[in-house]
Amino acid sequence: MKRIGVLTGGGDAAGMNAALRAVVRTSWRHGAEVVGINKGWLGLAEGTYQTMSPGSVSGILQKGGTILRTFRYPQFATDAGAVPVGRTLKKLKLDGMVVIGGDGSFRGGTKLEKEFGIPCIGVPATIDNDIPGTDYSIGFDTALNIAIDAVDKVRDTATSHGRIFVIEVMGREYGLLAAQTAIATGAEEVLLPEIPWKIDEVCSRIADGYSRGKHHALIIVAEGAGKASYVSFEIKARLNRDVRMVVLGHVQRGGSPSGFDRILASRLGHHATELLFAGEHGIMVGVVANKIHTSPLEKKNKVAAKAVLKDARLMELLV
Repeated sequence: MKRIGVLTGGGDAAGMNAALRAVVRTSWRHGAEVVGINKGWLGLAEGTYQTMSPGSVSGILQKGGTILRTFRYPQFATDAGAVPVGRTLKKLKLDGMVVIGGDGSFRGGTKLEKEFGIPCIGVPATIDNDIPGTDYSIGFDTALNIAIDAVDKVRDTATSHGRIFVIEVMGREYGLLAAQTAIATGAEEVLLPEIPWKIDEVCSRIADGYSRGKHHALIIVAEGAGKASYVSFEIKARLNRDVRMVVLGHVQRGGSPSGFDRILASRLGHHATELLFAGEHGIMVGVVANKIHTSPLEKKNKVAAKAVLKDARLMELLV
């Protein structure tokens, strides 16, 4: 392989730059040219790219986001949307591609293989940690620590004012980020998309906590579990207590990656590139039990909820 492409797709995740750095430097050690696709899949359609060298990725290990930027391009799923991508690929003459992103990006990588004959390997990067085939995706640990820090700060004011706080965290339809945030912060409640919940029962448990001497309550809501605004309104109406709502939102995506994410991204980016040069493709590189693990790149859109349910049960024991 003489010419390798790399792109970052989907939502940004802290550690993407570290993975990109590993891909570029590993490729150069093999004597290959590296083409970085700007703006993710949209950039591949628009034909915006840059040649990358070890110097171009110097000093980016600690930076959040992605220097290549990332834009969604759902049109790639259509025949018409794939046409400009094909034009760019014909011009670039790539021998392989490393795709850093989540399930949507991997669907794009699968299409590159099947329709354009470009060997692809995926590197999982999403704060949701909802990709099968890996214990951790790049960005999850950083997002978790950002959420923990924010909730710890909210607890200070909740304690001072005796208030109930409803705090929404990201994670799409997967509740792991919310569950682990709740455990790590000692929250009184966590509402997850994997576990049905009723507002009457939530209010009852909070009221019971106050009867046992509690002076405040923290309720973590996964964004896929329901509207934090609804939870806040109902609790205030039913318990007649002071309730505040905090939506952490995209602050969880940004910031310098944690040490864990820097190392994970470097490992996965390096191994993905090595496997590509060894003739492997159509796979995703992950880590299972701290060992590099590969799994099919296709059909990465479903994730088991076992980890979420296990953490939810642990939280019930610790409240």
